[in-house]
Amino acid sequence: MTSQITVGDELFRRTVSLTRKDLVAYAAASGDHNPIHYNDAAASAAGLPGVLAHGMLTLGVAASAVEEWAGDPHLIKEISTRFSRPVVVPGDGEASLEIIGTAGEVDAESVRVDIAVLHESKGVLTRARAIVARA
Repeated sequence: MTSQITVGDELFRRTVSLTRKDLVAYAAASGDHNPIHYNDAAASAAGLPGVLAHGMLTLGVAASAVEEWAGDPHLIKEISTRFSRPVVVPGDGEASLEIIGTAGEVDAESVRVDIAVLHESKGVLTRARAIVARA
C-alpha cells in the first residue's frame, strides 16, 4: 500500500477465473456441498440459470485481492458485502470476475476500499468494502 492515497484512486484491478473444479474444491474446504454449486441438474431443478459459484467464494477472491494490495492480511480490519447477482460457472469453461478496488474514505489510520466485482460486466456484490489499516 502506498502512502499517497486519495479518495477515488483505483488501488488495484485484477481478473480471476473460476471453474467447476474451483467450486468443488471450495465445497470441500467450506463444507457447503449444496449441489447447485456443482451439478447442472440440481441447479436447473432449483430454477437457476446454471451452476452457481458460492457467494462466499466470490467474496473470498475479492478479499484476496484486497490482501494482496495491502501486503499483510493483518491490516484488513473489516470486510463486508451484500450478494446481489449470481455467478454462473459453465461446465466446459470458466467464469471471469473482474475485481476493482477504489479508495472510498482515507484518513491517517485507515483506508476504506470500495470493491467492485464484475461478471459479464455486471456487479455481483453490493456495498462491498474493506477497512484496511495503514501500516
